[in-house]
Amino acid sequence: MDFLAGEVLIIDKPLTWTSFDVVNKVRLMLKQIMGIKKIKVGHAGTLDPLATGVVVLCTGKATKQIEQLMDHDKEYTATIRLGATTPCFDLEKEIDATYPYEHITREMVEKVLREQFTGEIMQVPPIFSAISINGKRAYELARKGATEEETGLKPRQITIESIELLNFNLPDVEVRIKCSKGTYIRSIARDLGYALQSGGHLTALRRVRVGDAKVEDALNMEQIKALLESEASRNKTEENI
Repeated sequence: MDFLAGEVLIIDKPLTWTSFDVVNKVRLMLKQIMGIKKIKVGHAGTLDPLATGVVVLCTGKATKQIEQLMDHDKEYTATIRLGATTPCFDLEKEIDATYPYEHITREMVEKVLREQFTGEIMQVPPIFSAISINGKRAYELARKGATEEETGLKPRQITIESIELLNFNLPDVEVRIKCSKGTYIRSIARDLGYALQSGGHLTALRRVRVGDAKVEDALNMEQIKALLESEASRNKTEENI
């Protein structure tokens, strides 16, 4: 493998790690294990710290492909807890409001998903996101106490190719989502709760595919380390021949 000429790595991001944590760790391992003094490493699409799954990394000259790779569609499995909301729409913040959910049936969820969450829809991103608003990140404004209305976050058009109810076990529902880039699954959790006359927030998220990159083909951090150690050993053997 030639990491300077460019490689694309499919990583299974650990829980609580940021996408930048993965980038920094792989860059450090390339320097320490492969002996590469300076190398570009970047990711093709952020994944929230409380999510796991596919993060596509590019090294060396392959970083030029990042923008193209970010355009690919994505697939997720998500667990949404109905009956409660949080400011960031996931478990990173404490619950700020509770709502009835006992009236919700499986048929209601399936109908709402089919009629309101399929095809081209308008979605307001979470206030706790990296979207730039007048030169500042939305999450920076949110941490200073700004409301969604005060930030002026605008709805964006996204495409949901399909959204399937996998499990219904109130207050939790599990869904599989195939969607375009720019889709916030946390916003789907919030909006689904509202559509069901309740509240909702994300409790688990796994990205299982980015374009053709599938989680079954992804390497965890220990496997990446073993791969690099194997490459370094092979390179040393070839040098001694």
